[in-house]
Amino acid sequence: SYLRLALDEIFGRDRFCNEIAWKRKTGSSSQIGSKTFRYGHDIDLLLFYSRGENSTFNMQFGEQDPEYIRKFYRHKDPDGRVYRIADLANPAPRPTLRYEYKGYQPPKNGWAISLEKMKAWDAQGRLYFPSSPDGRIQRKRYLDELEGKPISDFWDDIGQLAAQSSERLDYPTQKPETLLERIIKASSNEGDLVLDPFCGCGTAVHAAQKLGRRWIGIDITCLAISLIERRLNDAFPGIEYEVHGTPKTLEDAIDLAARDKYQFQWWAVGAVGGRPYAGKKKGADRGIDGILFFKTDKHTTDSVIISVKGGEHVGVGAVRDLHSVIEREKAAIGVLVTAGLPTRHMESEAAAAGFFETDFGKFPRIQIITLAELFDGKRPRIPLVDASATFRTAAREDTAKQHKLEL
Repeated sequence: SYLRLALDEIFGRDRFCNEIAWKRKTGSSSQIGSKTFRYGHDIDLLLFYSRGENSTFNMQFGEQDPEYIRKFYRHKDPDGRVYRIADLANPAPRPTLRYEYKGYQPPKNGWAISLEKMKAWDAQGRLYFPSSPDGRIQRKRYLDELEGKPISDFWDDIGQLAAQSSERLDYPTQKPETLLERIIKASSNEGDLVLDPFCGCGTAVHAAQKLGRRWIGIDITCLAISLIERRLNDAFPGIEYEVHGTPKTLEDAIDLAARDKYQFQWWAVGAVGGRPYAGKKKGADRGIDGILFFKTDKHTTDSVIISVKGGEHVGVGAVRDLHSVIEREKAAIGVLVTAGLPTRHMESEAAAAGFFETDFGKFPRIQIITLAELFDGKRPRIPLVDASATFRTAAREDTAKQHKLEL
């Protein structure tokens, strides 16, 4: 309700079109307790506003009711095309459309089409002529041309993402692609620009890309941007887009570390190919900022613990702490990302941790990467990354019709 008031101010009350109820799930229970009792929450609301009188709106159609088809589509042409008959009478008096056609008299208000169109439909076999001369000509509506049932303001044909859905990327507010595809198809055409100012895991920009729209996505977290980049690259190999606002230089990264340590951690974890620990929750992390997985052999997956230190002064204690964490978590390798240069004691402590040996060779158990090295392209030395274990991977799309995009 508060959002509705805000949008009325932004767009104008006269630009409000619909409140759409999306029935995302069924069968939720009421909350019963000492202080709470309410109905189950099964729907989300979408507020639909238009920009102006000439705004784009493309009617969307769902599956038609099988009972409706069975009841009305009972006729068949010699070539097998199934059709129903529909009235050709005009609902309002139209004296100019009162004409006789092939001996059949016009309806009281006249025909719904001109004589020229009547002749054209006759030539195309789209007219149904009754056997009685007192009957009325009707129109054939073919089943194979039926667009479906027009979508109303109650959407109950798109469910929420199932736990095992191939779309799921483990982002808490992720929406189904079909939901965003419907919104984008209805309100834009190919080549139009779609803006999502709270793009989260990028479902809207993914759908816009898939449907041949240009797009701009905005989010305030480096975690979201990193996730969207991975999603787009998986789904649309070779896609080109620009990313603004994330660190592009060493100075940018140091500035981010000083302003927001959590954003810096999430960015650094993504930069070395990992995912944030415990779903980006702030607070106690048990010495783990991120994690990634790799293949030890064809059948075994092992883990890498990532620790990020954005301060200027980091001592040998950070290496010892990381070593303790990988021992506790039974991880194979630990990676320490630091803003400053490691001391000689830090390097010695890391070397003393030894190597992790695999079928692919041996790799240092403790690895230190500075921000400067990160921007020079250095990455952890590990065997083949198991992306499917580290991240949920977006399915590859068949096509992309994009030009210049921004994130």
